[in-house]
Amino acid sequence: MVLVPVPGRPVGRCPAVRTSPWIVSDDLWERIEPLLPKKERRFRRPGRKPVPDRQVLCGIMFVLHTGIQCKHLPQELGFGSGMTCWRRLRDWNEAGVWQQLHEMLLAELNAAARLDWSRAVVASSHVRALQGGFRQGPLPVGRGRVGSKHHLLTEGHGTPLAAILTGGNRNDVTQLMHLLDAMPPVRGRLGRPRRKP
Repeated sequence: MVLVPVPGRPVGRCPAVRTSPWIVSDDLWERIEPLLPKKERRFRRPGRKPVPDRQVLCGIMFVLHTGIQCKHLPQELGFGSGMTCWRRLRDWNEAGVWQQLHEMLLAELNAAARLDWSRAVVASSHVRALQGGFRQGPLPVGRGRVGSKHHLLTEGHGTPLAAILTGGNRNDVTQLMHLLDAMPPVRGRLGRPRRKP
């Protein structure tokens, strides 16, 4: 196979493949930035300048992509400290940023008719707590399973509609109604927002 060089494109690399999936694109940043809570500037004792939100978001994406602990985030990458990334993730989660982003993206997909409402899928995955806390008492008889379980409701193409977290010993069937209740109203088309798949 012979590679023919194309002007302006590096040889041997597919232009559609990103080398660093934790780098936030301009398009994604334009959607996320208005959702982030604004911090008031302190004039009396300003301290050092905060790390820009976009860099911190890249650090959060790096931690989620690689699976490392926040405290082991390399400073050389320029995302700020791991503690900074963890605090902003906590603050943004409490402010409802991720829920708002999820609802906005679902509305865009629904407006473009890219959601398959003809069927839905419920799935779950069990996650062991390797360095979890201490036991709080005896495990339930016969159903003991340490860790957590992620339950997920998706539409026909696999786009997540709702997710909940339960104890590791919960069955998918018992969580179906909770998943349906957790699904946000999906806007994007004329009429009332869709609440069920």
